[in-house]
Amino acid sequence: MTGSNIIDLNPEVLAAAAESKAWPFEEAKKIIARYKNKDFPETVLFETGYGPSGLPHIGTFGEVARTTMVRHAFRVLTGDKVKTKLLCFSDDMDGMRKIPDNVPDRAALEPYLHMPLTAVPNPLGGDYASFADHNNAMLCRFLDTFGFDYEFASATRYYKEGRFDEVLLRAAERYDEIMAVMLPTLGPERQATYSPFLPISPKSGRVLYVPMKHVDAKAGTITFDDDGTETTLPVTGGKVKLQWKPDFGMRWAALGVDFEMFGKDHQTNAVVYDRICEILGGRAPEHFVYELFLDENGQKISKSRGNGLTIDEWLTYAPTESLGLYMYQRPRQAKKLYFDVIPKAVDEYYAFLSAYSRQAWKERLGNPVWHMHDGNPPAIDLPVPFALLLNLVSASNAHDKAVLWGFISRHAPGVTPKTHPELDRLTGYAIRYFDDFVKPTKVYRAPDAVEREALAKLSDALGALPQGADGEAIQNAALNVARRIERYQDHSKQSPEGGPGVSVAFFQMIYQVLIGQERGPRFGSFAALYGIAETRALIERALAGQLAA
Repeated sequence: MTGSNIIDLNPEVLAAAAESKAWPFEEAKKIIARYKNKDFPETVLFETGYGPSGLPHIGTFGEVARTTMVRHAFRVLTGDKVKTKLLCFSDDMDGMRKIPDNVPDRAALEPYLHMPLTAVPNPLGGDYASFADHNNAMLCRFLDTFGFDYEFASATRYYKEGRFDEVLLRAAERYDEIMAVMLPTLGPERQATYSPFLPISPKSGRVLYVPMKHVDAKAGTITFDDDGTETTLPVTGGKVKLQWKPDFGMRWAALGVDFEMFGKDHQTNAVVYDRICEILGGRAPEHFVYELFLDENGQKISKSRGNGLTIDEWLTYAPTESLGLYMYQRPRQAKKLYFDVIPKAVDEYYAFLSAYSRQAWKERLGNPVWHMHDGNPPAIDLPVPFALLLNLVSASNAHDKAVLWGFISRHAPGVTPKTHPELDRLTGYAIRYFDDFVKPTKVYRAPDAVEREALAKLSDALGALPQGADGEAIQNAALNVARRIERYQDHSKQSPEGGPGVSVAFFQMIYQVLIGQERGPRFGSFAALYGIAETRALIERALAGQLAA
């Protein structure tokens, strides 16, 4: 994934783009409609927001990846004649309202509660001035790994450098209008103390949630009590920040944001953000609301809790492109984001990539890889799927890539790590994923009498196949064995000869007994890759009781 500055604008692409219903194009068309009958601004601004209260998680990356896809679609639809920019904005002036669960020494951070995140010492190591600086650097490091074209922005710097001063002075002038929007959204107790302005205490350095005693629009100041002392501060120069809801709208107005997406948990507040933006003289951007990512227990992933997957964890077990695909697919549908989703995402990415070259432009622009690679997906030949590699590791107990390549090169002559570097990369991922997630959960079971007979007949059928039989021949031989065993007959299906079909229970049994897993790829493909002799030897070990404990 990249934010490439070179895009394909051939007539076929432009014609297909104009008709495409892919969601990035649908969102890009909203931005174009925004400027119907008027000139585009000098730069159309795409923004993503990030709260550096914890290490960046994959959901944070998802906003940047998806926004990049919309930006690319916009560039294509406009013939790349309009300058665009993606601003990744960190709300690092927010007070640390609670100490994250996943930091090494939580007690050391207690004195810094409610201080701006850029004033909280970094507990995570490295040469970073603050907790926010560390987390911002981790975000940028990952975005750079993907090659995104973006500009990073720090709220602390923007406030202190005066980039928001003009709009903050306007907020002081229109204080009552902002309060009229905010108060109905709050409970009675919160209404009594609420202010959109949050002063930074000159005494403690903390972000103060205190009511205003006076707002002087002419002087551009606010007056409040700071631990019993009446204090007056200018709203400019980083002495004050805004509550998060008004801050959203203020930022949109100050920067002229044209597009921003956010999670469903923000959806009910979007009307508030929009109204604040309008009060402050701006025009609310186009929105895209995506569904939330969930952990394996169905709970929303959280930076502070550290549940779900981290960016680095995904990349330990799979290529970056698989993550990009996961972000593209069904953004308005809640999805679980944990280790089990990785193998499917990997294989789906390469399946889409394989299909791309055979598609017409209309289908290509609906193919996720076109959006992931800015219209220039790579040509990669992958003779062995990732799921099959995982099962090969499982059956062979391979601990290094050389063992796997012995099977692969025999199965596909001429295929080597040098000729297929992408496959070589996947073998490393497969070994790591197997060792950490598959191996600890493997449970072999002993076959019962019916299963022993089925496996023995399967071994005989495999032995009768000609040398070099392919996966299809092996699969058919296995099906012929199962069709003659009543337990594995599926009368809702029909065999080519007119008899009953084969139940999935037959292949489930094979994987449970031979590999210690509930599921696996197509048996014929697995046995062809692993080798018929090796598969028969595995069956013999199972029948001899050498696999099940």
